[in-house]
Formats: sequence, structure tokens, C-alpha cells
Amino acid sequence: MAVDAAAAVVAVAAELAQRVGIAWRPELAAGIFAHLDRVDVVEVIADNYFKASRRELDALRGLGEQVPLQLHGVGLGLASAVPVESWRLDRIARLIERVRPAGWSEHLAFVRAGCIEVGHLAMPPRTERTIEQTVRNVELARSVTGMMPALENIATLFEPPTSTFAESEWTRRILDATSAPLLLDLHNLYANAVNGGRDPFADLAAFPLERVVAVHLSGGMWIEHGCGEQRLLDDHVHSPPDVVYELLAALDARLQRPVDVVLERDGHYPAIGELVAQLDRAREVRRHA
Repeated sequence: MAVDAAAAVVAVAAELAQRVGIAWRPELAAGIFAHLDRVDVVEVIADNYFKASRRELDALRGLGEQVPLQLHGVGLGLASAVPVESWRLDRIARLIERVRPAGWSEHLAFVRAGCIEVGHLAMPPRTERTIEQTVRNVELARSVTGMMPALENIATLFEPPTSTFAESEWTRRILDATSAPLLLDLHNLYANAVNGGRDPFADLAAFPLERVVAVHLSGGMWIEHGCGEQRLLDDHVHSPPDVVYELLAALDARLQRPVDVVLERDGHYPAIGELVAQLDRAREVRRHA
């Protein structure tokens, strides 16, 4: 069954053009509209539209009529030890119904413990228990929304305590059980590898690449902890480093099929020309992979 599901993912991806796009942010809106001829796909944070008016949702759907639109969730907490809150799934379902996106995605993360919000995307201990609960949450999300989300790997500064699986195997187990596709964030993968003292290209090879339908590019910064040790923080306010493009080339060489590539930026926005140049660099890398 897992083989059939993986083949289906590849078949769907093969029908896509080799698209390179950008994550929608209000600060970038004017620049994105001015360069729509250079933007093949736009990714929108779903949670920002949970309380949107009908007019705002119509505008979002209008954007999707000009360029393929993906919804990207950040607050479901699919990898939590508890079920996803029903009202959050209901809001996602409403968005999908109104906006009719090409697809949607969420993170393999937990974001809250009871009523306490963690404040960021946190990686749970990678254990049998978290696999089982994540699978239940993903299946619930698919059932409520009518559309299976692509699942994204997240960054972590340290290995979650009590983990019994490598991230790649933990992710594969979840994807195999749900038949979900993978949104592979290359900077997250890079950060986790160097923070764990591993080769990022070896980590890339270990992931279930046959399930990849989309890729994120982003950047981060090195931070120093009290013990004097440095770790790479994925912050989305820096440009992707060269190694992320190298990982993209390695991924494309392995896949030999189209997947969406989306550039993420969440602050310290440069001129739109610099971001468009980063899109062009990604296209150039893919042409030579």
C-alpha cells in the first residue's frame, strides 16, 4: 500500500510544471503583484485568514485565479500528543472551501501544551507514541477538510529527549501510515544536520524523497549558547545560504521530476528585486540538476 501511495504522489507531481514561487506576506504584496510573471506559485499562511471577512476571502481566491495558490498552516500542532482542536480544522476547511487552493500543508510539530502556547514550532520526542498520535491527527485533518495536507519537516536546536527514531525514519513512518506527501524544508534539514553534527547531504538521502511534492527555501543565523556552543537557528529573516541551493540541486538530481519550490521570508525584507533574483537562482539550479 505504501508503494502504491508513493507512486501516486510521483504521478501527481509529474503533472506539475517546474514551479518556483514565494510565500505571500503583506509587506511583499506590491512587489509580488509587480512581478507575477516571475512567480509561478504563491503560498499563503492559512492561520492569518481564520477570521477573514468574506471580502478578504474573495480577494484571496482572486489571487489564486492569477497564480497557483497553496495554503500553509502553522498552528494545528499535528505532532502534538493530543488531538488537534476541532475549531482550527473547521477554519482550515472553510478556507479550502472558499479559496479552493491547489493544496495545503502543515508542520510535523507541536505548538501548545494544554492551554499554553509554546510560541514556535517545536519538535516532539520521536517515538512510537508520537507517530501514532500524529497519524491520528493527520487522518482527522484529511477527514474534516476533505484534502490531505502535505507534511513539513521542522527545525530544532537540539535532539528531542527520549527520541527513539531518527527524524528521517520518524517522518517516513508517518507518511507511510497516512499516505501524505512531504513538503521538504531544506534549510530545516540543513539546520538539524549541522546542529546534530551530521552531514546534511546524508540526511537528505535518508528522507523519503519519493514523497516530496514541494520544497521550502529559507535562511537562518548562528547563535551562541551559554556554554559557548553555536547552533543554527532557522529564522526566516535571512536569505538562503549557498548550501541550501546545493541541497536543492542534489534533491532535483535524485527526483528527476517537478516539485514546487517556495522561498520563505518573514522579516528584514530586502528589495523585491533581491527576492526575485533568489527565485531565478533556484530556477537556474534546477535547470542544471
